[in-house]
Amino acid sequence: MHIHILGICGTFMGSLALIARALGHRVTGSDANVYPPMSTQLERAGVEIQEGYLVQHLDPAPDLVVVGNAMKRGMPVVEHMLNTGMRYTSGPQFLSETVLQSRHVLAVAGTHGKTTTTTMLAWILQYAGIDTGFLIGGVPLVATEDARLQQVFAHSSHLGSESAASRGYFVIEADEYDSAFFDKRSKFVHYRPRTAILNNLEFDHADIFTDLGAIQTQFHHMLRMVPENGKIIMPSHTQSLEETLQLGVWTPVWRTSIDDAASESEWQAQLIAEDGSHFKVRAPSLHHAEAVVDWGMSGLHNVNNALVAIAAAYDVGVSIETACAALSAFAGIKRRMELIGSVNDVLVYDDFAHHPTAISTTLDGAKKKLAGRRLWAVIEPRSNTMKMGVHKSGLADSAALADMVLWFEPAGLEWGLREAIEAQHPANKQHIIDSTESIIAHLCAHVKSGDAVVIMSNGGFEGIHQRLLQALSRQAEASA
Repeated sequence: MHIHILGICGTFMGSLALIARALGHRVTGSDANVYPPMSTQLERAGVEIQEGYLVQHLDPAPDLVVVGNAMKRGMPVVEHMLNTGMRYTSGPQFLSETVLQSRHVLAVAGTHGKTTTTTMLAWILQYAGIDTGFLIGGVPLVATEDARLQQVFAHSSHLGSESAASRGYFVIEADEYDSAFFDKRSKFVHYRPRTAILNNLEFDHADIFTDLGAIQTQFHHMLRMVPENGKIIMPSHTQSLEETLQLGVWTPVWRTSIDDAASESEWQAQLIAEDGSHFKVRAPSLHHAEAVVDWGMSGLHNVNNALVAIAAAYDVGVSIETACAALSAFAGIKRRMELIGSVNDVLVYDDFAHHPTAISTTLDGAKKKLAGRRLWAVIEPRSNTMKMGVHKSGLADSAALADMVLWFEPAGLEWGLREAIEAQHPANKQHIIDSTESIIAHLCAHVKSGDAVVIMSNGGFEGIHQRLLQALSRQAEASA
C-alpha cells in the first residue's frame, strides 16, 4: 500500500513513517519544515520527502493519506484530498488500528520529559532482551558496542516483535496534543495503555486548551481506558495529577519520590551525587533489592524520568538490578543537553526545552553538571504557547540560573518579549536580540574559554548551532 504522510517531519509523524515502512508499505511524505535530525533518518530509511504542501504531491493518489495535526481546512492539499474522496486518517488512529490493538502498550504522558522517559523505558526493555516496539518523538543517541541495540536504536521507532518471548510490548510517547483537524481528541486517547506513566502535568498548548482543567480532562479520558490489572505510575506530591486521579481511577497507582525520608512512595531514589548523575533506587514495599544508576545524565528531572521508567519496566518483569544497569549504559537522545561541539574549550549544547519549567530544570542540571563553567543560555520562544505569550511572566525567572541569557525575539512576536524580560530582570544579565546573526556575533565577542552555551528551541533555530561553532572556529584561527 502507498501511504502519503502530510507533515512527515514532525517528531511523531516521522517516527510513524518508519513504522509504516517496517509494516511493508511504500511511504512518501511532505512537510513545510524539513530539517535534521528527523529528515536525515527518514532519508536514510528510504522515505521520499517533498518540500511544501502541494496538491501535486497527491498525484497519483496514494492508497491512504495520514494527516498530521498541522494540517488545516483551507489548505489546498487538504481541500483536494477531501474533494476527491481520498481515504485518510490521523496518525494516532493509524497506529492504533495497525499496531497497538494487539499489544501491551506502555504509554508515557506528561508536559515534560515524555521523549526522554520513553527512550529510557524502551532502552531498558531492549537491554533486558525483550524486543519491544517503540515510538519516540526524538532520535536516540546510541553509545553501545552491542550490534543489536545499535540497529534497534538507529531510528526513533521500532516495530518490535509480537512473539511470546517479546510479550508484544510497545512503548509510546503519549502526547496530549490533538490528533488532526477532524479529530480534536488528544493523541494518547487512541493508545489504550495497559501501563501508563504520568510524568507531570502543567498548562501548555494554549492554542488548543483553554486552561489546565481542559488538559486534565483529556488525561482522565486516557486513564479511563487503563485496565484494572494495569498500572499507573507517577511522581508523588504532584497536585495536578492527584486532582486528575480524583476524577476517578480504577487501576493500582505507584508513586515515586527523590530524597524523601518520610515518603511512602513505592519507588524511591537516594541521590549519591547532587547533580543526579549517581543515585540509588529502591522499592521498599515491593522488592528487597536496591541498585545504583551511575550514568552520564544530570538533573533531578532526569532522576524522576529514570524512576518512573524503572518502575514501568519492573511492572512488566524486568528486575531493578537489570533496569539500573541498563540506565547506567544509557546515552540519552538528541537535542536533550546534547553536546554539539567544542571550540577553544567553549562547549555548545543543543536542548529541546521550550516551556519555563523545562528551561529551568535543564539549566539546573546544566549548572550542576558544568560546575565551574560560565553558563550561557540562548533561547528561542518558538512553541505556539510561547508565541501567544501565555508564559511571559515566568520567562526571565526560568532562565535565572544561567550566568548570561540571550533571548531571540523573532519578527511578529506581538506581546513584547523585551518588556516581559525587563519587567523581571535588569538588562545586565538577560538580553533580547532580534536575529540569529546578532546572537552569534554577541557570543563570539563575549564568550571565553571554559564557557558553556546551551541553545534551547523546539525547532531548527535557523541552524544556529553549527553556525556558532563555525564562527568560533574562524575566530580561533584568526587569533592563532
